[in-house]
Amino acid sequence: MIRDQKGGLFTWLLDRYIHRKLQGAFRGVWVRGAFPSAEGGLIAYFNHSSFWDGFIAQQLTELAGWNGFAMMEEENLAKYRFHTRIGAFGVRRGDAKSAMASIRYAREVLQRPKAALVIFPEGEIHAGQGPLGTLQRGIEVLARASKVRSVPIAVRYAFLEHEHPDVLIEIGTPHAPGPLADFEQGLGETYARVLSARSVEGFRRIVRGRTSVQERWDSVRRLPAASGSSVVTSGAVDR
Repeated sequence: MIRDQKGGLFTWLLDRYIHRKLQGAFRGVWVRGAFPSAEGGLIAYFNHSSFWDGFIAQQLTELAGWNGFAMMEEENLAKYRFHTRIGAFGVRRGDAKSAMASIRYAREVLQRPKAALVIFPEGEIHAGQGPLGTLQRGIEVLARASKVRSVPIAVRYAFLEHEHPDVLIEIGTPHAPGPLADFEQGLGETYARVLSARSVEGFRRIVRGRTSVQERWDSVRRLPAASGSSVVTSGAVDR
């Protein structure tokens, strides 16, 4: 099993790099709902609709003050091993022995101070804004084994009033370990709420990204006109 190697200068540099990439790709990252405490450990389970999800989750854990980790398919982690520096460790789906070893390691990780473990229980990307994929039973097994609370978090990539997309994040209600149906209901309700948003009203921006043409134009319109009139009065001419 590939273990995480979080910590040190390289981890800090990757965090800064990811933050800059999000700033360049989106108008902003917005959150609605309260961050629960990660004291005693927390499982944060997300829908999975985009390549960006892992980076969004990593930034969210940092901004929430959580010590973020993530389970990642080991085949992909072996190819992109730098993810271990931001808290990823491996799991092999379809290999029961390997999966149990990863669950044991996850339990150890969740004992670290303010640890939050990110899970994408759909198991694969379901692009767009269609229905959620089937949640894998591993999330239930992990929560019961770890005996920590879980919080559903839904992410949506939306073009609203500007040419650059916004990332909308809805934080659901934390709950105790339970059957898979509890996780399906928690993520389903949280996902439905973020899909219903028609603007960023009610959200708070946690990452400021690209400025739209509309916003730049509005800034110009708000400039005072006094400077132009003073030039005419004085008889000065710009050349």
